[in-house]
Amino acid sequence: MMRTAFPCLRARFLRANHRRVLGVAGVFTNRRFCATMASAGSQESQTGADAGAARKRQAAAAKPAKKEIKILMLHGFTQSGALFHAKTRALEKLLVKTLAPWNLLPTLHYPTGPNRLLASDMPGFSGDGADDDPRAQDSWAWFRRDDASGSYRLLPEGMRAVAAAVRAAGGGVDGVLGFSQGGVVAAMVAGALEPDRAVPDTDDDKNDWGWVRELREANAGRPLRFAVVYSGFLATPPELAWLTEPPLATPTLHFIGSLDTVVDESRSRALVARCRDPVVVEHPGAHYVPISKEWAMPLLGFVKKRCVDDEQPAAAVAAAEANL
Repeated sequence: MMRTAFPCLRARFLRANHRRVLGVAGVFTNRRFCATMASAGSQESQTGADAGAARKRQAAAAKPAKKEIKILMLHGFTQSGALFHAKTRALEKLLVKTLAPWNLLPTLHYPTGPNRLLASDMPGFSGDGADDDPRAQDSWAWFRRDDASGSYRLLPEGMRAVAAAVRAAGGGVDGVLGFSQGGVVAAMVAGALEPDRAVPDTDDDKNDWGWVRELREANAGRPLRFAVVYSGFLATPPELAWLTEPPLATPTLHFIGSLDTVVDESRSRALVARCRDPVVVEHPGAHYVPISKEWAMPLLGFVKKRCVDDEQPAAAVAAAEANL
C-alpha cells in the first residue's frame, strides 16, 4: 500500500510546487510587461511633447517680427520725461494692446527738456520759497517765454534735445504726442519735419535754425505720420510762424479740456486753425492728459488709422506696382 500511495503523494506535491513556481513566474512576467508598457508610454509622451514644442518653434519662426511704431512723448512745463511717463503709463498699455492684432509694437520715448526751472519759475510761487524747493528738483522746460518781447528763449536748445531723442530712438520716429508746452513743441516738430516746408534763410544769433537740419537728419528726412496735442497752443512769436504757415499737412489730433484754466480754449483753437485736417476732442476736464478708457479711445482710433488703415492701401498700391 505504501508503494501504491507514495507515487500519488509525490505527483500531488510536484503539481502543487509547479503551480507555485508558475504563479511566481507569472507575477514577474506581469511586472516586466507593465514596466515595458509604462516605458513605451513615457517615450511616446516625451516624443509628443517634443513634437509640440517643435511645432511652436516653427510657428514662432514663421511669424514675422512685430513692426515698431516709435512715438515721441513731450512733457509739459515744470515736468520731466520720467514724470510724464508715470502720468501716461495707462495710455502706453492701451496702445500696445490696441495695435497688437496688427503685429505692431508701439514704443514710447520720453525725453526731458534741457532747461531746468527754479522754484521761482513754478506756477503759484509766492516769493517766500527757496530755489532748492523740492518741487523744482525735477522741473524742466523746452523753452522760456520772454515776458517783454514774447519770444521763446532757449528754444534752439530745447529743439536740439528733441533731435537728440530722435537719434537715440534710432530715427524713423512715426509720431509725436505732447502736453501743454510739449504740445506746442510737438506741433513745431511736425512742421519742421515736413520736407516741403521751407526754412527761413536768416540764421544768426537771434534766429538759430540749425536745429531744423539736425532734426531732419535725425529722422532721416521722414515726416511724421501723426501729431497729438493735449492742452496745446499756437507758438505766437512771428519768427516761428513759418512752422505752421502754410497749415500743417501732418495729421493732428487735439484734446481740449473744457475746464482748462491754464491754457485758454482760444489759444488751443488758434493752433487747430493752423492744421490742414485736424481732429478735435473736447473732454470735461482741466489741464491734464485724460487717461480713462473713454477718453483714450479717440487717441487709439487715431493712431490705428494712421499706422494701420492708411498703411494698408499704400501697401496694396506698392504691391500692384511691383507686379506690373
